[in-house]
Amino acid sequence: MEVLREKVKTMASDYASEIVKIRRHLHAHPELSNQEFKTSEYIVEILTELEIPFEKGIFKTGIVALIEGKNPDKKVIALRADMDALPINEQNKVEYLSQNKGVMHACGHDVHMASLIGTAKILNDLKDEFEGTVKLIFQPAEEKIPGGAKFMIEEGVLEDPTPTIMFGQHVFPELEAGKIGIKSEKYMASADEINITVKGKGGHAATPYMLVDPILIASQIITSLQQIVSRNTHFNMPTVLSFGRFIADGTYNVIPDEVELKGTFRTFDEDWRAKAHHKIEQIATSIAKAAGGDCDVFIDKGYPFLVNNVAVSDRAFKHAVEFLGEENVVELDLRMTAEDFAYFAQQVPSCFYRLGIRNEKRGIDSNLHTPTFDVDEKSLETGMGVMAWLTLEELKNS
Repeated sequence: MEVLREKVKTMASDYASEIVKIRRHLHAHPELSNQEFKTSEYIVEILTELEIPFEKGIFKTGIVALIEGKNPDKKVIALRADMDALPINEQNKVEYLSQNKGVMHACGHDVHMASLIGTAKILNDLKDEFEGTVKLIFQPAEEKIPGGAKFMIEEGVLEDPTPTIMFGQHVFPELEAGKIGIKSEKYMASADEINITVKGKGGHAATPYMLVDPILIASQIITSLQQIVSRNTHFNMPTVLSFGRFIADGTYNVIPDEVELKGTFRTFDEDWRAKAHHKIEQIATSIAKAAGGDCDVFIDKGYPFLVNNVAVSDRAFKHAVEFLGEENVVELDLRMTAEDFAYFAQQVPSCFYRLGIRNEKRGIDSNLHTPTFDVDEKSLETGMGVMAWLTLEELKNS
């Protein structure tokens, strides 16, 4: 396999400039969740040029393509890339700046798509050298609950043929370009959206005794809800409850009738998740009523927590070390961020790993979901090479 490994490395290097151009096109033309129509058309054009058979229109804009090697029914490996961008106005000064104002690939999905295309090129060229089938999944709407993965599964993306193993890859600004990171077992948290509307009686701010102040009630609710984390969770039960939106549409001397709160709840245990949802509603409503007001609580249950299959992840770690060297493969910690790849991982033994994209010397060190996020494009060569190699090793081990 040493000869094949060197061949994959050479191909990844040879294709790098082309894949960078693809990434830059995707970055310059981002589309929001469930609106990835032009993105989908662009990928379809590339797959057509590569003569890789595909099916489009799965959950509107999703695409599934197949690369069949010798004896295609022997084993099926699925590879996934997400397609959607975020509602962020890009502030980078680059030639591939987003041309869609207020929309940006600030989570690296442009890299994921381009890297998967590069992987497809490599594996398509090598299809006479492996047995089995590679299933390429380009998935829309990862950024929007309930997530495109769920709907693609419902529309049969994991059928005909059914994958034996699945890999997903995500950029990681905390890791230098040229490296990847893997964590076995539980890796990423579940994610739920908390919506609370606090109802009171507004009026003149100078006469608070005539009002039921929803701003005060909402403040007490946010403060009290922190006891769910600080007083109800065990040390081995990572949990986050944060609020990012507090809207009270009053002014200097006007108290509004309502306050809108939006937050997120994340954890790694389904029983605790259900109990915490109940506690959030119980605490919020009781505080509001005690103050003479009321509140509506709606918890939109989002992605499950993501679990990497132990055997698949351990093998991936070993094979990544073979490909990149021991110094370039790291073991990751738990993350409280979420990913709808978790739905795939519930159905298929999977490994969702991280691709380093950081380059501090070049000032490429911004976090995900920020207007200055960018990547060291050398990571694309690593991304396509590693994914192709992991796939070939799994097909060999069938």
